[in-house]
Amino acid sequence: MPSTSAPAGRRFNFNDILLSLRSGWMTFRALPMVSLTLGAVTAAIGLVILMGLYRIGLSALALPLAGGFMLLGPILLAGFFRLAELQTAGHRPGIRDALAGFRQAPMGLWVVALLCAFLFMIWLTDAGILYSFMIGKFDATQQPLWLNQFQEDVVSFSLLSMLMGSVLAFLVFALSAFSVPLLYQRRTTLIHAIYTSVCVVISNFLIAITWGLLLTCTIVISILLLPLLALTLPVMAYASFALFLRVFPPESSYSC
Repeated sequence: MPSTSAPAGRRFNFNDILLSLRSGWMTFRALPMVSLTLGAVTAAIGLVILMGLYRIGLSALALPLAGGFMLLGPILLAGFFRLAELQTAGHRPGIRDALAGFRQAPMGLWVVALLCAFLFMIWLTDAGILYSFMIGKFDATQQPLWLNQFQEDVVSFSLLSMLMGSVLAFLVFALSAFSVPLLYQRRTTLIHAIYTSVCVVISNFLIAITWGLLLTCTIVISILLLPLLALTLPVMAYASFALFLRVFPPESSYSC
C-alpha cells in the first residue's frame, strides 16, 4: 500500500546529474537490444507524425511539436523504469517485462499521464493558433522538410511558440519529474507525490532547471534528427530513474 504521507528525499547537485547520466548510459549498455527496440518504436511514431506534417504542408510545426513531446514523457517512462529495476536486480529483462511495467503502473501514474496529455493538447492548440497568425497559408508542394526551414517567419514562429510552451513545460516538469517514479514504486499517494515533486524542484531550482533543460534539448534535437531518439530516449529515461533513486534513497531526510 502507498504511504499516506509525503516521502522524504534529499537535495541534489550537478554531480548527481553527472552520475545519473553515467548510470543511464551503463544501463543502456547492459540492455542494448530491448532499449533500442522501445526507443525505435517511439522514433518510428515520431517519424510518421513529422512526415505527416510535411505532407500536409505544416512542417513549420515540427519544432513546437518536438518540444511538446516532453509533455508526454511520463507516459513512456514506466517500461524503462521496469527494465532498470530488473537489470539492477541482476535479471535480463525483455520486451515483455517493459510492457508489464506499463500494465502494472498504478492508477495515480496514469492520472499524471492524462494530465500531461491534456496539457499537450493545449500546447498544440496554442501553437496552431500562433501558426495561423504568423505563417498562415502554405503551399504543401513547395514547403521544404522541417530541417531546412530557416525562413524568417518560421524562425520567429518557432522561437515564440517555444517561449509560450516553456511555461507548460516547466509546469509538467515540476509536477511529474519525481511524482512519476514515486507513484511507479507505490511509495506514496497521488497528491503527496505531486506535492513532493514540486517541492523538490522548487527547493533545488537551478539544478532542477538544468536537468530539465538538458532533458528537453536532448529529446527535441533527437526528434528532429531521427532515428537518434532510439538511443537518447532510453538513456535519458534510465538516467531520470537513477537521479530519482539518488534523491529518494530508502532512508533519507528532506526539508521542503
